[in-house]
Amino acid sequence: MLLGHKKYQSKKTFFLNQKTMKRVIQLVIFLLMAGIIYSQSAKQYAKAGKEFVEAKKYNDAIAQITKAIDLEPKKTDYYMLRSDAYEKNSDLPNAYEDVKRAIVFDNDADLKVSAGRLAYLMQKYTEALTYLDKALEQTHSNNDAYVYDVKTLIALQDYKKALPVCEKAFLNRENSINYYLHGIVLDNLGNLETAEKSLKKSISKDKKNEEAYIALADLQIRTNKLDDAMDACQSLLKVNPNNTNAYVERSKIYVKRLDYPSAINDISKAIIMKPEDDQLFFIRGQYYQQFTQYQNAINDYNKVLMLNDKNAEAYYQRASCYEQVANFKSAVKDYEKLGSLSEYDVKARKLLDVAKKRLYELNRESNPPVVKLFDPLPHDKTVLDIAKDKKETTIKGRISDESEIESFQINGKSVPFVKNEDGYDFIASVNVDNVDMVAISATDVYKNTGDSKYSINRTEINPPAVAITTPYSSDNGEIYIDSNEPSVYVEGKVTDESLIKSVLIEGVSASYKLDDPNPVFSANVTITNKNKISVVATDIYGNQTEKEFPLNRDGANMATDNPMGKTWVVFIENSNYQTFASLEGPVKDISLMKSALAKYKINNIIHKKDMTKKEMEKFFSIDLRDIIKNNHVTALMVWYAGHGKFINNTGYWIPVDANREDEFTYFNISALKASMQGYSSLVHLLVVTDACESGPTFYQAMRGTGTQHDCGDWKSTKFKSSQVFSSAGYELAVDNSQFTRTFANTLANNPDACIPIENIVKKVSAAVTNNKQQKPQFGKIAGLEDEDGTFFFMTK
Repeated sequence: MLLGHKKYQSKKTFFLNQKTMKRVIQLVIFLLMAGIIYSQSAKQYAKAGKEFVEAKKYNDAIAQITKAIDLEPKKTDYYMLRSDAYEKNSDLPNAYEDVKRAIVFDNDADLKVSAGRLAYLMQKYTEALTYLDKALEQTHSNNDAYVYDVKTLIALQDYKKALPVCEKAFLNRENSINYYLHGIVLDNLGNLETAEKSLKKSISKDKKNEEAYIALADLQIRTNKLDDAMDACQSLLKVNPNNTNAYVERSKIYVKRLDYPSAINDISKAIIMKPEDDQLFFIRGQYYQQFTQYQNAINDYNKVLMLNDKNAEAYYQRASCYEQVANFKSAVKDYEKLGSLSEYDVKARKLLDVAKKRLYELNRESNPPVVKLFDPLPHDKTVLDIAKDKKETTIKGRISDESEIESFQINGKSVPFVKNEDGYDFIASVNVDNVDMVAISATDVYKNTGDSKYSINRTEINPPAVAITTPYSSDNGEIYIDSNEPSVYVEGKVTDESLIKSVLIEGVSASYKLDDPNPVFSANVTITNKNKISVVATDIYGNQTEKEFPLNRDGANMATDNPMGKTWVVFIENSNYQTFASLEGPVKDISLMKSALAKYKINNIIHKKDMTKKEMEKFFSIDLRDIIKNNHVTALMVWYAGHGKFINNTGYWIPVDANREDEFTYFNISALKASMQGYSSLVHLLVVTDACESGPTFYQAMRGTGTQHDCGDWKSTKFKSSQVFSSAGYELAVDNSQFTRTFANTLANNPDACIPIENIVKKVSAAVTNNKQQKPQFGKIAGLEDEDGTFFFMTK
């Protein structure tokens, strides 16, 4: 069984090997066939590409050849075929890259010659020499290798190295192109005689070598063989009547013979053939210029610059022609244009120095520079205002002149200046300590000098005082904001000894009268996310005040839901008298009242202390009137705490500077009522006077307690009220006022949403009477409008 098993295994292995071999053979045949098909496809793409090249459809050719390369990426012929397509499609960089790829797979010398030729055409001369020299090391039979090696060396102006290459080329082939290049190299090395022979030999080898004719004619013109040069030009024109270079060379011969009309005629023929060639117009412009036909020359230079506005020499020559026709303004512009071109143009740089000299002469004038000062601004033309405490001052100004400024001095010291479109600006710090004069001197490049002298007027040094009136600003500068608007209208006043130069509110220029020494200013100011605003006022002498005003937004939301509208309170606290007894009570009383009012919708409290008669008269007649109007106050309570008097049926509040023996120095209640008649925007006015020794100060105004009101009576807040509540005591002052204490307690302990003044009057009157003091008086103010409304205190 074992032997039988081995035999069976051998047969099985034999059959498996046969089967494997069969599969291997099939795979090899498949790969060979695939390779053949692959190769045939690449050739078909290459063939299609070649046909597209012949049909001048280069983009299609490139696409087909690229497919062939993708299939056979090591096929040198395909790279060279695609390089040819790229070159004929004017894409030299890609043509060059394909030749370099071919060289990777094939070290053939001809490929290096192709690479050198393309590098030369792209002006990559160093790379060109590398490829061409390597090619010449491999072969001496490729004439293009010599030709492009010499052309590259000529481009690099390395004529000494080019000469032996030319001589080696003759060993390879004595043809027209090699003799032509030999002649060019010898010409540049100064061997003109041999150069001429080589150029003639070149022509004899190829009668159609047009470059050789041009080179020969040019050499013969330079060596004054004008007849020979003319023969060369005529011979070329027989070969090619449309060779514009032949006309250019022949025109040079005519110029040598001073036959400018014929020279101009030849260039005109060339221009007809090449109307967009700016160099032809430039040559004809030069001929017209030499022939003294300057306007015709200008016309040709105009054409040159239309075709090429970077032609520096055309600007220079046109400027020269403009000078000849006395158009100096245009000449100056052209010379100046060379300055802007000189940064990038070598010719422009060479011409610039000459142009500068011409500009210098063309711009020559005799007018002195003019200096204008901007800061400080002179008055009476020759006087500078400088603060009396300044030892140094900054002077700003501008120098104007037709010419360049050479130097500028202030008080004998050089000052830098900067040129701009309007002249020359300067700024200088000048020492004015113990100096009464500022001397300024400016000199231009033509040595014209302008001198100015300014006497110094020492000015005041006090900064302006700034106050804001709208919105209302308290004595400590706090501004009360009564709305949540993003901006607020600000109005104020500046007081100063001098005129005001500027007022800025939060960096915004405010409006004001420039000729008013104490102007009212105004501006709309954005206050979103701000807790203060700043005001900067500067007078004409540079004295400056910067003041910050904190913003109080406590009353911003009160007016919107307060039936009384915007409600303000004014406290007058007179305590420190000069001839009357001083009082401690008013300080305590007003502090108590402020605490009581804290739970009520009071938009603003104005607290005035120890007011003189003049201050009281001005405050009630002007300041308070304007504050109420500008801030749209609708309800006002005025509370007076201090001495009072009642003399000859006339009531008085006593200012702190009043003379006890002089009634005229008292503040008359009648004057107060007259002032309050101007508070026309008010709906509600309440005057509360807790005046010691006041007597029946407002007795003439009383008409009883009037109608009773409650918080549900909306009409009471809509109709006007003018009311007064007076302590009316005859006795001397005490510093513990039952009147004020009860008034404050009634407010503080009120449980309702509001409380009318009548309810407070009842409480205060009962308390004062029980305390055996004279009953307070309440009523309407005589002479002021009242519609039976009343004053409500609205809780927050």
